[in-house]
Amino acid sequence: MKQNIEKEIISVLKNLGIENPKVNFDYPARFQLGDLSSNAAMAYAKELGYKPIDLAEEIRDELWDRKIPRIDRIDAVSPGFINFFFDADYFGKVDLKLIECNTDRKYFIEHSQPNPFKEFHIGHLMNNVIGESVARIVKSTGAEVKTASYHGDVGLHVAKAVWALRQGINLKEAYAYGSKAYEENEGAKKEITEINKKIYDKSDSGINKVYEEGRKQSLEYFEMLYEKLDSHFDYHFYESDSGPVGKKLVEENIGKVFEKSEGAVVFKGENFGLHTRVFLNSDGLPTYEAKELGLAKIKKETFPFDMSVTIVANEQDSFFDVVEIAIGEVFNELKGKLEHLSHGILKLPGGKMSSRTGNIITAEALIDQVKEKIQEKMKDREMDAAQLDEISEQVAIGAIKYSILRQAVGGDIVFDFDKSLSFEGDSGPYLQYSAVRANSLLKKTDGGDSKLPEKWTTTNLERLLVRFPEIAERAGREYAPHHIVTYLIDLAGEFNSFYADHKIIDADDPTSPYRIALTKAFSSVMTIGLDLLGIRIPQVM
Repeated sequence: MKQNIEKEIISVLKNLGIENPKVNFDYPARFQLGDLSSNAAMAYAKELGYKPIDLAEEIRDELWDRKIPRIDRIDAVSPGFINFFFDADYFGKVDLKLIECNTDRKYFIEHSQPNPFKEFHIGHLMNNVIGESVARIVKSTGAEVKTASYHGDVGLHVAKAVWALRQGINLKEAYAYGSKAYEENEGAKKEITEINKKIYDKSDSGINKVYEEGRKQSLEYFEMLYEKLDSHFDYHFYESDSGPVGKKLVEENIGKVFEKSEGAVVFKGENFGLHTRVFLNSDGLPTYEAKELGLAKIKKETFPFDMSVTIVANEQDSFFDVVEIAIGEVFNELKGKLEHLSHGILKLPGGKMSSRTGNIITAEALIDQVKEKIQEKMKDREMDAAQLDEISEQVAIGAIKYSILRQAVGGDIVFDFDKSLSFEGDSGPYLQYSAVRANSLLKKTDGGDSKLPEKWTTTNLERLLVRFPEIAERAGREYAPHHIVTYLIDLAGEFNSFYADHKIIDADDPTSPYRIALTKAFSSVMTIGLDLLGIRIPQVM
């Protein structure tokens, strides 16, 4: 429908003298104002010497004379909008499938990046939730998407943990213990520095054994969390692999891309309006920057991508601003193909955390805390312990994911327990409950008929349902899950109002089969939409 309207507006504007007009659309803020709106008159009024409202009225009249199918009414509205109202048959016959862009673009989407020997904290959780949703949404538009997580399995943080493990400290506390010793004990600092070198060159069998066992346990723990979060990766990359690759690339490009400085090798970002970053330190070891360069080479050889998107905390913006430029200088074919999507911090009322001091909030601890509160709210439900455990975990994770995805990616988020766990209104559990309600209704009927009843008046539920494909497409284009969140909340609200105002299943009501069909459409869109957010729908609630 939108494409047909766009074609006709372009034709009208060309007839008026605009050579290559472009037409934008949006949805009116209120259903009473129409089903689709264009600002084309305001965009070209000055060029054509019109007042915007006068041009809008002229375009409206011309479009109405052309009798565009499925258009019931066209309004010209101050200061110059053209609003379109679709007829009931349009809503009764619409295809609710996602828009398939049929793109051949290939995306690498990297997220989560937990480091072995460290906890998977709520910062990793936030990154995982955003990354998984962005990957699902981009894939839904027809692109080929591969996901990856990148793990810092070598480096000073690992050496600190390995040192602590050799002192008999358990894996969970090893990093914080080693960090404290490194800062406060000169002898421990020297030992940790030596361990760091030996981990790189694998020269000490005893250290190797401690390292390999700790790494294995960490990665197994991460896999358990990924399964809990319904998060999937096609590839896992490691700094132990990217480091040597990056070091070699830096050394091969000294004098071309990199230069020596005070015993280190650096990239002069000032030449690009940025700042200098060290790629090889004075010991000749690759820094995070060099490892990122090595990772880019590994990625492009693993999956020749058109765009690589890395989900990162915004405190890493300056790092990626420089590194992406440096990678493009080494690999000219990757210029313009690397970008990072940065997010803020996930906070609890207690504030920020620090893995260095051990004052951290783990993802698992947060999930368990929310799960416990959900179980308290559901304690009167008739279900056995196993079912309560499963459903409360699904609802808890849904609540957390919703809280992270409900706003545009970029800002900090404070997790509000009361608001996030509400079964009414702006929350994940509310969406899950709405879907469960619809599915419960559908289990009671075999029927449903999408044939439009006579004299049917289009509902707001129908008006919202038809918008879903374009909402999903926009979310993929902008890497913006919050568009889907906002849409689903509005949709759930309309369905619940529809449910309250009408008896859906009623053998005496000739419109009942169509109401059932609308309920099926709602269930389908909610299922797809929540899946794009990575939120599971429980069987019951």
